[in-house]
Amino acid sequence: MASASGLTSRAGRLWARFDGPGRLAGVDLARGLAVLGMLAAHLLDTDRVLALEPDTWVTLVNGRSSILFAVLAGVSISLVTGGSRPLDPERRSRAAARLALRGALLWVIGLLLVLTGVPVYVILPAYALLFVLALPFLGMRARGLFVAAGALALVMPWIQPVLDAAPIWVGVGGEELAAIVGWHYPFTVWIAFLLAGMGVGRLDLRALPEQAMLVMAGLSLLLAGYGFAVATAPLVARQPYLAAVLTAEDHSSGLWEVIGSGGFALFVIGTCLLLCRTPVRWVAVPLRAVGSMPLTGYVLQLVVWAIVALALLGDTSDLLGIRDAGLFAPLTVGLIVGCTVWALTVGRGPLETVIDAIVRAVVGRDAAPRPEVAGSTPVTGSGGVDGPR
Repeated sequence: MASASGLTSRAGRLWARFDGPGRLAGVDLARGLAVLGMLAAHLLDTDRVLALEPDTWVTLVNGRSSILFAVLAGVSISLVTGGSRPLDPERRSRAAARLALRGALLWVIGLLLVLTGVPVYVILPAYALLFVLALPFLGMRARGLFVAAGALALVMPWIQPVLDAAPIWVGVGGEELAAIVGWHYPFTVWIAFLLAGMGVGRLDLRALPEQAMLVMAGLSLLLAGYGFAVATAPLVARQPYLAAVLTAEDHSSGLWEVIGSGGFALFVIGTCLLLCRTPVRWVAVPLRAVGSMPLTGYVLQLVVWAIVALALLGDTSDLLGIRDAGLFAPLTVGLIVGCTVWALTVGRGPLETVIDAIVRAVVGRDAAPRPEVAGSTPVTGSGGVDGPR
C-alpha cells in the first residue's frame, strides 16, 4: 500500500511539473512543433515551391523551424531572467554566468554532432554564440528588446551578403570555421530573432491580450515579409546584391525572410498559447513532451540518424539514401513516444538534466525565482530551451 501510494505521489509530482501553473504549455507545444519541423526538413523531400496544393505545404518547415527555435530560445532566456521584470544586477550576473556556460556546453555538443558526418547544418554552435551575444540585453524590458530586434532585422540583411562573400569562408579552413560558428545560421542576423523572443518573454504570456497580440503581430509581419518578397522579385532579379538582400528564400537571411519568417514564429507561438487555453492542451501532451526536452530530442534524432545510416548505407552523409530508407516516420513516432513516456515517468530530459547539473556544479544555483517564473530553468537546448518549468 505504501509503495502504491509512493508511486501515485511521484506520478502526481511529475504531472504537476509537466503541467503545473509554473509551466507555459503553449511554449512547450511550439517547441515540440519546431523539433518535429526540423526533423521533417531534414528527412522529407521539401525541395519544392510552396503553393496552394497540400503536397507542397511540407516546405513550410524549411528555415522556419530553426527560426522558431531561435525565437523560443529568446523567450526562455527572458523567462529565466525575471519574466516581465528583469532580474536586478546582482542576480543577473549569476544568470549571465549560467547562460554563458550553457552556451559553451552546447557548442561542444554541436561540434560532436558535426563530427558524425550527418548532412545537416548543426544549429547548436550558432545558438552557443547567440547566448553569449544575448548577455548585454538581459536587463532590458520588452519595448527595448523589440526595438533592438527590429533595428537589427532591418539593417543586418543589407550587410550579410558582404559578410558571406568574405574570403575567410572559401580559404583554407573556411568550411571548418563556418561549422564552428554555425554560419549557416549567421549570428549577425539571427541575433534579431533571439532578441525578438526575449521581448516576447518579457510579456505576460498567460494573459489573453498578449497572446492575441502575438498572433496579430506575427500574422502582419508574415504577410508583409512574404508579400514584399513577391512584389519586389521582378525588380531585383537582375541585381545580384539586391536579390540577395530582398528575398524571402529559406536560409537566405534576406530582409523579407527575416520579417516574414520572424512573423511566422511569433504567429506560431501566439497560436500555441491560445490553443493551450482549450482542450487542445490535453490532446497535445505528446508534442508538449517533445518540447519539454528539445536538446535531447535534437541530439537524439541526429545520433539515431547517424547510426541507422551507418548500418544501412555504410555512410552517414548519404542524404538521399537515408530519405529513401523512410527514417522520418519511425524516428518521429519513436521520438514522440519516448519523450512522452520519459516526461511522465522520469521528468526532465536526460541531456537537459546533465547540462543543468554541470552548470549548478560550476556556477551554483540561482537565487529563488519570483512566483511569475517559479520553476523556470535556463536555456539548454537547440533552439530551444529547457523551458519554463
